Amino acid sequence: WYHDNLTRHAAEALLLSNGKDGSYLLRKSNEREDLYSLSVRGKDSVKHFHIEHTGTSLKFGFNEFSSLKEMVMHFANQPLIGSETGTLIVLKHPYPRQVEEPSIYESVRVHTAMQTGRTESDLVPNAPSLGTKEGYLVKQGKIVKNWKTRWFTLHRNELKYFKDQTATEPIRALDLTECSAVQFDYSQERVNCFCLVFPLRTYYLCAKTGIEADEWIKILRWKLSQIRKQLEERNATLSS
Repeated sequence: WYHDNLTRHAAEALLLSNGKDGSYLLRKSNEREDLYSLSVRGKDSVKHFHIEHTGTSLKFGFNEFSSLKEMVMHFANQPLIGSETGTLIVLKHPYPRQVEEPSIYESVRVHTAMQTGRTESDLVPNAPSLGTKEGYLVKQGKIVKNWKTRWFTLHRNELKYFKDQTATEPIRALDLTECSAVQFDYSQERVNCFCLVFPLRTYYLCAKTGIEADEWIKILRWKLSQIRKQLEERNATLSS
């Protein structure tokens, strides 16, 4: 579960998409050579903790451990406090390196903002929704074919769009398990467009740049591939 050159954002994306409460991994810190970062998922956020390697021991906050195994055993029973939020986290599930890690996550901005709170029970009900990708896109209307800017968030298997970034209720939530394809679209007069194909409607979206459109397409396609893989595994289990 040591991920050598994984970035902070990539660690967040992997743990949010594939991990569960208590999933953790270790990675290099980009601050100092002797520093490592322990990234841990607690509920719907990821917290990062510094670990200093002295050569003979590991320093973690006020604690010092002779080995990484000793430190993990300690925090498997003794909860970590997730920085200023007061979230309680226990190390339960190591996130192995030998898994499919999409390189597209390097370019994905992960939103993990949490509202302040004293305890986990206070915090979690008030936490804002999280997305593995979010941003403004221009969307074509269903009946009147005009184009309007909307705020999009991608979280798990849902793509939601809102009137703007400040809106709390989405205009619509698209279930990606019903989506059959995501691809660049050249049928519109606008540039940097792509479309999502659903049984009853095809959604046409445009990004500001070609790079941004490519990021959306890659992560959405990866989501669809994961959905298909899960469906195939479920069908295989049922048939056996």
